[in-house]
Amino acid sequence: MIKPIIICAPAPRSIDLIFTDAAKKNLFSQYEIVEIDAEQVATLDTAILAQARYIIGQPPLSLDTLKKMPQLRCVLNVESNLLNNMPYDYLFEKGIHVVTTGAVFAEPVAEMGLALALCLSRGVVESDSAFQSGEELWGVDGNNEASLLTRSHIGLIGFGDLGRAIAKLLKGFRAQVSVYDPWLPPSLLRDADVMPASMEQVLTTSDVIFVVASVTSENAEFLNEEKFSKMKRGAKLILLSRAEIVNFEHLMAAVESGHILAASDVFPEEPLPINHKVRTLKGFLRSAHRAGALDVAFKQMGDMVLEDMQLMDQGLPPMRCKRAERETASRMRSKTVQKN
Repeated sequence: MIKPIIICAPAPRSIDLIFTDAAKKNLFSQYEIVEIDAEQVATLDTAILAQARYIIGQPPLSLDTLKKMPQLRCVLNVESNLLNNMPYDYLFEKGIHVVTTGAVFAEPVAEMGLALALCLSRGVVESDSAFQSGEELWGVDGNNEASLLTRSHIGLIGFGDLGRAIAKLLKGFRAQVSVYDPWLPPSLLRDADVMPASMEQVLTTSDVIFVVASVTSENAEFLNEEKFSKMKRGAKLILLSRAEIVNFEHLMAAVESGHILAASDVFPEEPLPINHKVRTLKGFLRSAHRAGALDVAFKQMGDMVLEDMQLMDQGLPPMRCKRAERETASRMRSKTVQKN
């Protein structure tokens, strides 16, 4: 029996990163795998392109290349964010699915986001550093600027998989959670037990704001000096999605002025130059884009990919991965990650 062909171009991921040994064995037993660099997909032999059923990864695909792939059923993005590197209109017209495994990162990133918020609220990192240098403040003296998440006002900017995961974690804190997401109807937010809110409401009323929106053609650097100035003095901003959403210079200035505190897992350049100002900025907590980079999350990707391909082999739609939508897919503007 001739095996279906899969073009595998998952960079920066790899087959070994996203598949367990058992899943990898399953993959190679069921499919003919053609491993290639993303930029070289268009150079593949016409016979391979003509028989390819799936692509693992989201390599750049031109209209000419796609027209040589009449058997293609699905592009399975394993980076996490959809990329604007394909003619989505043609894919949707031909009924070719584009899906992403990004949901695997929701829970680990949500946990890191909560940890960052707690560290900022209770001065965990600063108090540890003071202890090491013999300058610790005991008892109430060490809590002059501390605050609770319990019963606080929390704002979420964006309510995709990550926003939902954070909202679930916050339930135990009995916080009042408000959400700004212009792509979702208010009733959906209320069904998730969060309060629909305007951007103005989130900025002006929140003690902690989690920024978890995807980067789109409309929102690059939309969090800027004007927005930060509307936040409560002493409020905390936790940036977890992509740095392009904020004007990073304005964010650093808002922290440096003492108006807000901030934490971020993502940065405009990764890795950052060694002399970048944010490295030593007081009031700014830093994480090196590691919130979701756990082996358990990567291995879930492979399981999701296998399950969805097996469904599509039966003529059914993919169910485990998140499907791109006709109206929004081409508006995504996230950069690809450079390091796993």
